[in-house]
Amino acid sequence: MTPLPEGPADGPPSELPSVAPRLRDLRRRSGLTLEAAARVAGLSPAHLSRLETARRQPSLPMLLALARTYGTTVSDLLGEASAERDPILRADRMEASRVGGWTYWRAGGPGRAMQALRVHVPAGPGPQEDLVRVHPGEEWLYVTRGRLRLTLGETVHVLAVGDAAHFDSFTPHRIAAASSGGTDLLFVHTLLQSGTADLCLGDAARGGRHHTP
Repeated sequence: MTPLPEGPADGPPSELPSVAPRLRDLRRRSGLTLEAAARVAGLSPAHLSRLETARRQPSLPMLLALARTYGTTVSDLLGEASAERDPILRADRMEASRVGGWTYWRAGGPGRAMQALRVHVPAGPGPQEDLVRVHPGEEWLYVTRGRLRLTLGETVHVLAVGDAAHFDSFTPHRIAAASSGGTDLLFVHTLLQSGTADLCLGDAARGGRHHTP
């Protein structure tokens, strides 16, 4: 990772007084040493130490990098209070979105540590069928209609209605419908972020062996 520019020489802090203790607290809660957090964020340990002790103020790129490192948002880093969230999502307010031939309905609130979706995976070849995903976090899915082909590493699993899967998202994975009418599923994933998030490997997982429960 290319180190972020560290900006001008040290000077007295003039803004964002809450950032320093917040950065230190988030790093400690993440279980990261100063050196490890700095490496992931693309900073030097000395510069991160200055940010945590309010001897330097972070730029926006630094805030973004640190938010990804600690799996949070810039608003959280700045200590901004979140608006009150409604815990209930009514079915008539779940608007459908189509991406790459798949249809998604958001089934969870924004700004949470997990994202919950209802998903329809169409049958037949499409732009996402050979897309292998690798990223930080965990994923859980549950088949509600049809059959699903889930490739984890080199193993292909075929899931039927009522079957579920829970796996580490760093495992290369690919999802496709295994029934002619497509597949419907509930899908939850954590929003851990890092410099390697959203890495896609194309069809590198082709040729896996099949395993049907």
